Amino acid sequence: MDNDKKPLSIAIQGISGSFHHEAAMVYFQKDFDLLECMTFKSLIAETANGKASFGLIAVENSLVGGMLPNLTLIRESGLIVNGELYLRISQNLMALPGQEIHNLKEVHSHPLAIMQSEAFFSKYPHIRLVESSDTALSAKLISENNLFEAGAIGSEAAARLYNLSVLSSAIETNKENYTRFLIIGKHPAVIKEEEKVKASLAFIIPHAPGSLLRVLRPLSDAGVNLTMLQSLPLVGEKWQYIFHADMIFQNKPTAMRMIDHISGLLKHLWVMGIYPLRNRSGNSQYPVGKSKMEGDNGEGWVIGHGLTKTGV
Repeated sequence: MDNDKKPLSIAIQGISGSFHHEAAMVYFQKDFDLLECMTFKSLIAETANGKASFGLIAVENSLVGGMLPNLTLIRESGLIVNGELYLRISQNLMALPGQEIHNLKEVHSHPLAIMQSEAFFSKYPHIRLVESSDTALSAKLISENNLFEAGAIGSEAAARLYNLSVLSSAIETNKENYTRFLIIGKHPAVIKEEEKVKASLAFIIPHAPGSLLRVLRPLSDAGVNLTMLQSLPLVGEKWQYIFHADMIFQNKPTAMRMIDHISGLLKHLWVMGIYPLRNRSGNSQYPVGKSKMEGDNGEGWVIGHGLTKTGV
């Protein structure tokens, strides 16, 4: 890295040792400044105002499904999806050195981590499970406050970082536990010629029979792989919905042609990002890279910021 170039600044929800932090290390695989945000809204804000080079935000988990509020935050912010990462999540029970499971009276963690580990704790009915805002923050508070008889659920990295002992590893019920993260920024992704791409879209269809089928049929006929389709209510409009969809295309020109084609069938369209399909994934127990704390537009629509109003 040139001396005159500032390192990347990556905004995450949570603190050092969180799964968002590990996902950032796996994805970027080089040094970066970590910008800790306690909420997803502040993550979006710090990325939108340019304080962070990129944001990294969870949008889906293989066990509990989609995180639609986060997709809404991205859509409404006008930020652009630049890439994605699937992180294998391994949950671990940790506590102060010298503690044992039978000593614990309560265990703190994020609600999703607790949900993913409930079967394990059914064997220990004396332990009360307490929800918190972040897995790593739970570990940090136990360490800093020297809390005996309390444990946390989180990553091995959090245990190492906050000098806690892992009492039991891989306590998640389903070992195929993956979280999908999106990398978001203010500029479109750099895509190589003829590289396969994924497009993240949001759209509103006319409230009429067969409208969704008319949108999806030409995509199916063209061999487009629809990898995600979820809906949420359109605020202020009874029985109207916004659909979020991810689609895989052979290359960016093909994606842009097909998106332009279906736009004529839609009331509104957001192109939240077209980015390389690189199937990047990792294991939360073996992160790559390290971090330190820090204080082309489309044709006829703008990627990320474009609300296209088209007649039907």
